[in-house]
Amino acid sequence: MSQLDSYIAIEGPIGVGKTSLAEMIAEKLNARKVFEDFKGNPFLEEFYEDPDSNALQTQVWFLLQRYQQQQKEIKQLNAFQKGVITDYMFEKDRLFAEFTLRSQAEFELYSNVADILEKDIIKPDMVVYLQADTSRLMKNIKQRGRDFEKGVTTEYINQVNEKYQEFFVNYDERPLLVINANNIDFVNNPDDFENLLEVIQEPAKGRRYFNPS
Repeated sequence: MSQLDSYIAIEGPIGVGKTSLAEMIAEKLNARKVFEDFKGNPFLEEFYEDPDSNALQTQVWFLLQRYQQQQKEIKQLNAFQKGVITDYMFEKDRLFAEFTLRSQAEFELYSNVADILEKDIIKPDMVVYLQADTSRLMKNIKQRGRDFEKGVTTEYINQVNEKYQEFFVNYDERPLLVINANNIDFVNNPDDFENLLEVIQEPAKGRRYFNPS
């Protein structure tokens, strides 16, 4: 079995398959898995039902949870698991906060906390951005059938999708691999997964695109 020696963050909008891909790569390459704990967020279901009233506590919970993971799990890799795979990059939290926090006072409070925490995080060696149309994302969300996502609307997912596109269009902090996930099924098709894995394992430099048809 080959081994991963770097830190890769898998990113993309809700429903694109970040966690599934990260899980499969970690298993294949014997890497440590560090995934966001969306199930542990006690405010998430209420956020989907009433975003304006529950956005701040939802975002702060995610921010602190991801920071704790940075300190406890990413900074302490063991000798047998030299690499790490995450299904998020730390910056994603601010990306969501920019459009979920409608109050300027709430956003300033959030930003002050985030600014302090961001000084002490580790940047990934490479970011993999999974891209898909909103219609494909909604189909995936419906198929996985999570109870707390029943209130997710097409409008909200479209907002999320647009924010990701805006964020990554000029992103140049780390090597970036942009993958068009509209026409692939890496979960159920082994060939699709192996093709993705091959591209991901190529030397990380600059911005690259993978657009399977």
